[in-house]
Amino acid sequence: MRTPLIAGNWKMNKTASEAVRFTRELVQQPLSTSAIDVVIAPPFTALAAVRDSLGPAPAIGLGAQNLHWEDHGAYTGEISAPMLKDLGCRYVILGHSERRAQFGEQDDLIHKKLLAALKHELKPILCVGESLSERESGTTAEVIEQQLNGCLAGFEPARLTNLIIAYEPVWAIGTGKAATPEQAAEVHQLIRRALTAGWSASVAASTRILYGGSVTPQNVEGFLASPDIDGALVGGACLQVDSFATIARLAQKQTGH
Repeated sequence: MRTPLIAGNWKMNKTASEAVRFTRELVQQPLSTSAIDVVIAPPFTALAAVRDSLGPAPAIGLGAQNLHWEDHGAYTGEISAPMLKDLGCRYVILGHSERRAQFGEQDDLIHKKLLAALKHELKPILCVGESLSERESGTTAEVIEQQLNGCLAGFEPARLTNLIIAYEPVWAIGTGKAATPEQAAEVHQLIRRALTAGWSASVAASTRILYGGSVTPQNVEGFLASPDIDGALVGGACLQVDSFATIARLAQKQTGH
């Protein structure tokens, strides 16, 4: 049984002091995390402050938005997996479409980052997704499979125990135009078939696949109703305590708890 996961990607939002106020308010919400996992991914500058605000035995997991593939070295401005681990991170988002589009990240680079994350026992949330032109030209399956094969090339099935995949159609990120639950479920099924073909049926069955792309409290239940959708990677709606907590509570409700 896959445990649902709700992850909030803050992107480049909130100062450290704003993050503290947000986190203190979030942990006061009537939210049980016994049936689901909840993760927040602040900017690097706020990670330590958020960790302290979550407390010594946090029910909410801490994630980072990126990492460098080397453990240390002359990489000005970069952050390594050991640094994130030391700050209390348990998750890291990799291959987000904004990293791909704005910073030129390709599958081979993301592959190196995945190696670093898994080496240091961080749970990577690997983002895949097609652009609007790719969807309209009917190449969604080809694009997704190419991203999976490129990012996960050479990984043995046993190495992928902690892998999480987020399907984020590029045309739905930050646009307010979410995919329909049916469109999302179709691609999630496609991803599971690709994982079966490339790695194993057990990897496909156990890997959590999240939907991301204009997720809101109003539409999240439709996505979570699909047995192939294991949660959500939330963008804009995670920046307000009420909306993010509502999304998490709705995910918990879907589990029957």
